[in-house]
Amino acid sequence: MSLKKVMSTALVLSLVGTAAIGCAKKEENQTPGTSPGKTAAQELRINTGAEPPALDVSKASSVASFNILNAVHEGLYRLDKSGKPTPALAKDMPKISEDGLTYTITLRDANWADGTPVTAQDFVYSFQRSLDPNTKAEYAFVIAWIKGGDAIMKAKTPDEIAAKKKELGAVAKDDKTLEIKLEKPVAFFTEILAFLNYFPQKQAFVDPLGEKNGADADKVIGAGPYKLTKWNHEQSIELVKNEKYWDAANVKLDKITINIVKDTNSGLNLYETGEADLTELKGDQYQAYLNKPDLAIKKELTNVYLEFQEKKIPAFANAKIRAALSMAIDRKGFVDTVISNGSVASTGVVPGGTSDGNGNEFRTVTAKNNVQASFDAAKAKQLLQDGLKELNMTALPQIKLLGDDTETSKKSLEFIIEQWRKNLGVDAITEPVPHKLRLDRSEKRDFDIVLSLWGADYNDPMTFLDMFLSDHPFNRGQWSNKQFDELIKKADMEVKPAERAKLLADAEKILLDDTGIAPIYFRSKPYALRPSVQDLILPPFGPEWEVRWTSIK
Repeated sequence: MSLKKVMSTALVLSLVGTAAIGCAKKEENQTPGTSPGKTAAQELRINTGAEPPALDVSKASSVASFNILNAVHEGLYRLDKSGKPTPALAKDMPKISEDGLTYTITLRDANWADGTPVTAQDFVYSFQRSLDPNTKAEYAFVIAWIKGGDAIMKAKTPDEIAAKKKELGAVAKDDKTLEIKLEKPVAFFTEILAFLNYFPQKQAFVDPLGEKNGADADKVIGAGPYKLTKWNHEQSIELVKNEKYWDAANVKLDKITINIVKDTNSGLNLYETGEADLTELKGDQYQAYLNKPDLAIKKELTNVYLEFQEKKIPAFANAKIRAALSMAIDRKGFVDTVISNGSVASTGVVPGGTSDGNGNEFRTVTAKNNVQASFDAAKAKQLLQDGLKELNMTALPQIKLLGDDTETSKKSLEFIIEQWRKNLGVDAITEPVPHKLRLDRSEKRDFDIVLSLWGADYNDPMTFLDMFLSDHPFNRGQWSNKQFDELIKKADMEVKPAERAKLLADAEKILLDDTGIAPIYFRSKPYALRPSVQDLILPPFGPEWEVRWTSIK
């Protein structure tokens, strides 16, 4: 049955840490359409809420892209169900110099999906391409931890860029040996080598495609457990087992179908009619599945927050006005009524569960000093009046609140503007747009206020804080604070874990006290997962799901 037909039928019918999911009673594990005793087809159907932008290793910046690229490709290491790096395209763990600056990595015998060998030079090319300012890779700053990376990003002319690339501290000693020299020690660098933007790229495939790289199924190549065979844009994506994968013998799934379904009612009906094996639950759906064996909870390191475009709307450069708009939102009421899925109201910028890099949990250590202002309608109204008075204004102009056009996002936008209307008398309208367009407009700073989210790239506070440096590409609102910048830069160079943790805590406090952004909630995501699906991982950061070791019982 086609996805389109199933969804039409569904619409008529509808008038912690990381968890590896599996194990249930025999009768619960039976795959729909499979008789008892019959071998289950090794096929998995997943619902996802967003169409991925181009599947380009250098340019990918959304979870929708990470999900697919992580399935069809991989890096030197892959995170296991415990979040620990395990050798992937690398033969073993890296050899690290005593000063922590040099990583020497031996590659295993591995091939691209077309059968050609993966080489150390493929990694060097990938790093150079991502750092090249002409690529406009938003995650280039992560690669810039490699010695000489920042110099490439700042190069102006073609000749200067080419010269700086040759000086990059990533060198292919031979086809199987990669040496990486860092600007400074990075305690979690081995984990970062599992991150998508450190994946290799095949130059002979990528260069001829130019801007079309990653735009369609025939324009994507990887060296991972699966291959992308079909991409019906805005509807579905099909992956099949990659027989050229170095560990193909231990890849159990033959086929994965990803249904792009924005409406969760349609998604749940696909699940309940046996046409999907994994689907996100929202609100009442979550409540209905609380006592069912299908319920799986993904505890994320993800913060959902508002960004204020201070250049476009000068009033947002006033800290009191930003604080008023933030304080006027009843966050607990928001998560209880709109989200209702186990997510919790934010208490800071860095989500609960995030390590402080010094053996402790960041939110626990900072609980007394780093306190996000709580909901207070009366105080918010006074702050707004004070801020407007400072600017010689009597009222804010009509505000447009940008966000995704998914069901949950639309409800979130409506809740927030109603809070502003009710508690502040502020006139605002919503702008729900497709996920890809929201990302594009955010990148271009084309918004008044945007409802954004950020999932950790690695388990450390820095992943949530350095993006608000004054000149950081992900600082969409263009908030700027010199003291914050200084603390982040000091923390970036600090090698003593305790000192670094303190610097990051102090930086977060400034971001909170100045309302550089307005955190809303820390996200958890509940799913309905077919009990017959074994070893599907729901990581707290990185991709939404990991299917490298998944099978159907």
